[in-house]
Amino acid sequence: MVTKKQIEEVLKTIPDPEIGVSLWDLGLIYGVAIDKQTGTVTVKMTLTTIGCPLFNQISDPIKSEVGKIKGVKAVEIELTFDPPWNPERMSKNAKQQLGFM
Repeated sequence: MVTKKQIEEVLKTIPDPEIGVSLWDLGLIYGVAIDKQTGTVTVKMTLTTIGCPLFNQISDPIKSEVGKIKGVKAVEIELTFDPPWNPERMSKNAKQQLGFM
């Protein structure tokens, strides 16, 4: 059975297409839910700005990579802007990479 930890580890390897820092470290991932009956994984996430034109370039790798995990039958992306993203959501590592520290 797939676990949230497995999914999180995969999300940590997927870079933002513009910045190169992982989606996880940027704080774009708000949550992961697993429907154990259907094998569907739902990733709740945001973008750095409303209207960001890169949603498909971000969501497609999530679907592809998380979909490779044994036990995952489908991957859905739930896009939200509540709460809005801000730099405080970034990990210490991302802040260092981007010169915030």
